Amino acid sequence: MKKTILILSALIVLFACKSKKAIENEQLEQEQFPTSVNNGDVEFSSYFEEKTMRLDYFHTGNSEEEMFAVDKVLSDGPWGGSKKILIDKLELGLYFFEVIDMESKVLLYSRGFASVFGEWQTIPEASERWGTFHESLRFPWPKKAVTIILKKRDAQNNFQTIWSTNVDPAYRQVNPSDIVHNEKVTVIVENGPAHEKLDIVILGDGYSSKEMEKFRNDAKRLSNALLSAEPFKSQSKNINIRAVETPAEQSGVSKPHHGVYKRTPLSASYSAFDSERYVLTYDNKTLRNVASAVPYEFMVILVNERTYGGGGIYNLYTTVAADNKFADYLMIHEMGHHLAALADEYYTSAVSYEIPEITVEPWETNVTAMFDKNNLKWKDLVEEGTPIPTPWNKEEFDAHGYKIQKERDSIRANRLPEEVMEALFVRQQNAENEFYAKEPYKDKVGAFEGANYNAKGMYRSQLDCIMYTRHNVFCKVCQRSITDVIEQYSK
Repeated sequence: MKKTILILSALIVLFACKSKKAIENEQLEQEQFPTSVNNGDVEFSSYFEEKTMRLDYFHTGNSEEEMFAVDKVLSDGPWGGSKKILIDKLELGLYFFEVIDMESKVLLYSRGFASVFGEWQTIPEASERWGTFHESLRFPWPKKAVTIILKKRDAQNNFQTIWSTNVDPAYRQVNPSDIVHNEKVTVIVENGPAHEKLDIVILGDGYSSKEMEKFRNDAKRLSNALLSAEPFKSQSKNINIRAVETPAEQSGVSKPHHGVYKRTPLSASYSAFDSERYVLTYDNKTLRNVASAVPYEFMVILVNERTYGGGGIYNLYTTVAADNKFADYLMIHEMGHHLAALADEYYTSAVSYEIPEITVEPWETNVTAMFDKNNLKWKDLVEEGTPIPTPWNKEEFDAHGYKIQKERDSIRANRLPEEVMEALFVRQQNAENEFYAKEPYKDKVGAFEGANYNAKGMYRSQLDCIMYTRHNVFCKVCQRSITDVIEQYSK
């Protein structure tokens, strides 16, 4: 067997070990990595089998470095993705991977994504120690040997190659056997064949065997909430949703800030990155194995908890506290992150990430640094006569927002009942409604200062959006971005 199959060349190891600064300062020679000879989609049947290949790997590093090592290459079930749109033209996400035919150099498949490691790398902990996370790339099963190219955005937000490995489907260490699934599956919405629709899988964590009916009801309720929000409502015929059951030994998941610890099937937990409300799981392998019971591109994990919390990582998963009063909001908001890589537009709430200085236009579609106000990303949606930047009573609104944040911190510090927090959020919403009613540009698309955790120097397209407040409405820019993604998976 060729030595190039499923091992890293010395050259690749060299570049994988370089620091971010070195990668930014040195221009990698293009001939060191394969360059594709095409830009368009290929004929699916000419290059792929009707199976899903899953490349599992370990992603290790700290705030300055990152390295990769292949874990396993295996079958993830039948291919349920699009057979027509194989090349990702949207190019969203912090990372981007390409599948290139090793012999002809034809680009076969590509997708953008984000990862737990990519987020962890931005928190203070990553400056103090190394971390290792398990990740997966999923793509159609190639008929012949391929090269996998992994890229990451540099300081100018351009994708640069940081890792590459070769995979031969005929190699003895590539496992074509499918998992024998015995999980119970509930079809919530099915509008057509998986490869013609955007497919969402809903998993549950912290639901005991006696609570499976509750899980199914929660999955249906929150699916309905998602499909009631635009543009999901208008695009609902292009979406399939299925739920897979994973009974736990006991109810609930871990909440370290509250001193609560559980062992659950998917290992979902609050306190990710030491943020009390952030819910993640690091058990990628278990997650992928369970999800492969059905065709999917996007994944939701419902946690059987009332405590406010959730999370959303682009092209990885969404997490939602199913019993919280604002569960509908959490579902819709976090799916904005997970499905369309939308940036948060708020800036008065505490976050785990270290906020970098604004020196480059953000790649996310719904926020801008507005270095050139005459060429906004969404300028085609701005009505003539709308001033840029767009004035609004920011000082008054921010003062109220920071006051709410102090109350919120106090409630958590004193471990008050969840209904106290929910009441605070209701009071906040009512005050925001009164505030917005007085704003002359409340329904206009413009450039409103304050977004992406920055009170100054960053702008959002509309005064209100679910990525900014807990009103369950996406702004026009976010709606367009979500529609673009749905269409990429359903044509």
